[in-house]
Amino acid sequence: MIKGNAWNYGDNVNTDYIIPGKYLELTDPDEMAKHVMEGIDTDFSKRVKQGDVIIGGRNFGLGSSREHAPLALKHSGVGAIIAEGYARIFYRNAINLGLPVLECEDISKIIKTGDEIEINLEKGIIRINKEKKLKFQPVPEFMKKILELGGLREYIKRHKKDW
Repeated sequence: MIKGNAWNYGDNVNTDYIIPGKYLELTDPDEMAKHVMEGIDTDFSKRVKQGDVIIGGRNFGLGSSREHAPLALKHSGVGAIIAEGYARIFYRNAINLGLPVLECEDISKIIKTGDEIEINLEKGIIRINKEKKLKFQPVPEFMKKILELGGLREYIKRHKKDW
């Protein structure tokens, strides 16, 4: 179960909004997290709490293919991202790093910043403010296993012998 408050940033949130290019020289994920979302919300890194959920519209994570963006989000405490659609490379980078990225139609029009969110990955349900429930597109089983283990690196370590 992922629980936290929502942060709605709408459509076309690009990787420069998530982690501006001037921080690409950083290698420590915790340092990156201090600057996460700085391109769109300068106070986000100071206010985000463990388990909070980013809400996006269409095309979340467009732009460069840098892993810095999902890595900074994960290390800031973001528990998941729910959007209407993703740039494919961002989506896969997030999964590979163990950050749940979920798809839900019209989510950016339904959830507002500050709403209380509970996500049940197993049942595919989002609960909003302990009342309204939404279903999201299920994560494929193999990706669910990658997320459960915290990312692709750990998944490969554990399953290498099966190949």
